[in-house]
Amino acid sequence: MATQQPNILLIYTGGTIGMIKDSDTGALKAFDFENLLIRIPELKLLDCDIKTTSFAEPIDSSNMNPKFWVQIAEIIESNYDAFDGFVVLHGSDTMSYSASALSFMLENLTKPVIFTGSQLPIGDLRTDAKENLITSIQMASLQYKGKPVIREVGLYFEYKLYRGNRTIKLNAEHFEAFESLNYPHLAESGVHLKVYKEYLFQPNTRKKFKLHKNFETDIILIKLFPGISKFVLETLLNVPHIKGVIIETYGAGNTTTESWFIDLLKQTIKRGTPIINVTQCSGGSVIMGQYETSTQLKSIGVISGKDITTESAIAKLMFMLGENISHKTFKTLFETPLRGEMS
Repeated sequence: MATQQPNILLIYTGGTIGMIKDSDTGALKAFDFENLLIRIPELKLLDCDIKTTSFAEPIDSSNMNPKFWVQIAEIIESNYDAFDGFVVLHGSDTMSYSASALSFMLENLTKPVIFTGSQLPIGDLRTDAKENLITSIQMASLQYKGKPVIREVGLYFEYKLYRGNRTIKLNAEHFEAFESLNYPHLAESGVHLKVYKEYLFQPNTRKKFKLHKNFETDIILIKLFPGISKFVLETLLNVPHIKGVIIETYGAGNTTTESWFIDLLKQTIKRGTPIINVTQCSGGSVIMGQYETSTQLKSIGVISGKDITTESAIAKLMFMLGENISHKTFKTLFETPLRGEMS
């Protein structure tokens, strides 16, 4: 008996991957995704049925914001029962932010949502777009006993599939633009597709898929540097209507121990504004209390971001504030992995 091929929905939001170069003028223009199979005939060789949809007006990923995250999520929600997997084509600059945000929005997700893009346009002679697109569709099509193998938000780029909310963009010029320094990659593409099942997220399949749409964007990100002044920090922490703060600290979560600095953080937390401590390092974890320079942060109630990325911390903070989590439980919940975003 013939088995039904997986149905994959390709969602184009914008970005380099969706551009082709006009052979006459050399100018880049948006790709016509209605003619996708004509442009990329290799897709016909895949063991799946592919449908496409696109933002009415594709955007550069530098313009990405929660309004567009909701748009992507609503496309997935409205097509959730009809498709076995989703591939989101997205500009690479803010892809880690969007993949992180979607992971929190799509609660009890039991199907693959794979973000991908490219460093060169799909029509370029040396493009990485075709490989990224084709393999992302293959990753989204993987099934075992009629069920998707990948059941989380992933990000595929240059032969590797990562957990989306664990990624950072490390390089603007290399094809290998992304990395997940604090969590192993989920799969890789070589002669064969190799999936590392022990690292895959295991959702609760008994719970119903649920979409969250509310994000609180009145937050601030502060990167510490030697010599940051009291005036500057005081000004930032007292901006009206700020609902949450993320501080990028040194090493394993360390800061200056000057009394004015600790007092400003303490006053902010007392006002009910959560402060998240994440490391400036690309890899590694915040371990408050490991050194004297972070012991006071722990005692005044600063929240440990552990090994979360800054991109994921921003998405998680906006998501949790949008969910109106009570001040009493906010710290505990933020320090708890919700979608595999921290160890």
